[in-house]
Order: sequence, then C-alpha cells, then structure tokens
Amino acid sequence: MQANNTIQENVFNDSSKKRKITIENVHLQKIQRRFAFGTIFIPFIGSIFAVVLLSLSNIDGLQIGLLVSMYTLTLIGITVGFHRHFSHSSFKTNIAIRIILAISGSMAVQGPVIHWVSNHRRHHQYSDQPGDTHSPHIYEGQKFAKFRGLWYAHIGWMLNSEVTNSTLFARDLLQERAIAKVNQLYLVWVLLGLAIPAILGGILSGTWIGGLEGFFWGGLFRIFLAHHATWSINSITHLYGKRPFETKEQSTNNIWLAIPTYGEAWHNNHHAFPNSAKFGLQWWQVDLGYWVIRTLEILGLAWDVKAPTAGMIEAKKAI
Repeated sequence: MQANNTIQENVFNDSSKKRKITIENVHLQKIQRRFAFGTIFIPFIGSIFAVVLLSLSNIDGLQIGLLVSMYTLTLIGITVGFHRHFSHSSFKTNIAIRIILAISGSMAVQGPVIHWVSNHRRHHQYSDQPGDTHSPHIYEGQKFAKFRGLWYAHIGWMLNSEVTNSTLFARDLLQERAIAKVNQLYLVWVLLGLAIPAILGGILSGTWIGGLEGFFWGGLFRIFLAHHATWSINSITHLYGKRPFETKEQSTNNIWLAIPTYGEAWHNNHHAFPNSAKFGLQWWQVDLGYWVIRTLEILGLAWDVKAPTAGMIEAKKAI
C-alpha cells in the first residue's frame, strides 16, 4: 500500500463523473489541521487537570455521575446518530430525534456531523485500501508498519490536513436544512457539552469547585475518554480481534471494546452488514447502541430498523 500522500489522487466514480475525494484548498486544510490539534490536545490537557484536582478534592458520586451521563449522551450521539442513522440510514426517525442525535454527537467533539459522516462513508468506500480515511494498514511492507499504522489510524490521520469532499460523500445532509444548520453551529454544541456538566456540578454541589470539577470530569475528561474509545475502532479493530465474516477489508470484532464503545467494536459484523442498525449479531454480543434504537422503536420514535436475518448471517460467515 502506498503512503498516505498519494491518497488524495484517488477519485470516486459518481454517475460517470470522476471527482476527487478530497478538496485541495490550502485555507481549508490549515483550518482543519488547527481544529484537529485542538480536538486532540485540549481534552488531553484537561484530563491532566482533572487528575490534579483529585489532590485538592476527592472525587465523589457527583463527578462520576456527570462523567458517566455525559459520556453516555455523547456516545449515543456518535454510535446511534452519526454512525448508524446519518452515515448508514439503518433506521428512520423524526426530525426532532435527528436534531437531538446530531447535537449530542457534536458534543462528543469528533467534528461536525457532515464532516464525520463524509469521512466514515469514505472509509467504507475504500476500507483498508488507498483512499481510506484512517486505515492502520497504510505502511504495510515498511519498517514498524503495525506500530506506525496504529498511530496513524488512531490519531495521525486527523493531522494530515486532508479535507474529505462532503459534496461527494454527504450531499444528502448538506441539502437538509435542519441538519446543515446543526452542522454550522458545531462550536455552539461543543461549548454546550462543556457548560452542562460545569453548571450541574456547581448547582448540585453548591460550590464553585463543584462546577470546576464538573467541567473537567463531565467535560474535558469525558471527551478524552470518548475520543479514544471511538478512535480505537479505527485502529485496534482493524488489526486485533476475530473475523467471523470474510469481508473485503481487515475489520475485526473486539470483545474488550464492545461495552465502552456501545457496540461499535463488533466491527467485522458492521462491515459485513453496514446498513444494519444491529452490530451485536449474537445473543452474547452486547450492543448498547442497538438497545437505544430498539427503545426508540418501541416508543414509536424509530421505524424501518434494518437488521440481517439469521439466514443472511449464516450465508455470509467465513468458512
């Protein structure tokens, strides 16, 4: 596989028109690189401060509650919203739920919804091939290929300044006024995701230190954890795990990451059936994201929920 600096030369065949999968605009590339640095390093630094706060005040149920609740809210926004709904249309829902999912996913600070969806659809189009957004197999045949590939797929790809062409990969969302507006207000949702735990921490504790702890534990440290949970799908689950299905890429199922990623780590299952809302295809494969979708379906807030039949699963199993 060629080094990543050749990826932008690949094209995507769209209705007989060949258009580049990336936008070669120096200004946009600089902006994206700056956002990437901030996205990676600010939560990391904030996590250090969160740990330092432990020396000043012991963490209690309030901080843990804010961490877990905000983590859950934003991970649902990513796995149920950004991934299963917006990227793959694995279920349908009303505009109110769509907006809620888009906002909660934005609070995870992994980029605006259209940016996220564009990169993910591109990943599926070129998975583990030249053109993939974040394949860990990019350095195959070179020294320290696995180590360098893990770093690239986990974090490095965000710093290479490539701007995925959203008009090619997410035109449907660009043309939807409400979602385009949520996308435009991305920084507002990021700030909201930091303000909520800070305000709740201050009110519920009745102290300014409680608000500060809420900001760091329910805000920056929560973002740090959610980032690395999601990024591990790009890196670890394309290298380590089991492959019950013979798919065109190197995706795997990784049981150790299944719960912290809310089902995302059943990644080989997902690549075998990308339009399925259900990632955990066996009874023992815990898929918290799908439980959320089933709850919405029971409440009449989700419909046309897609999932493979037993026959489809059996037919696609690796021999």
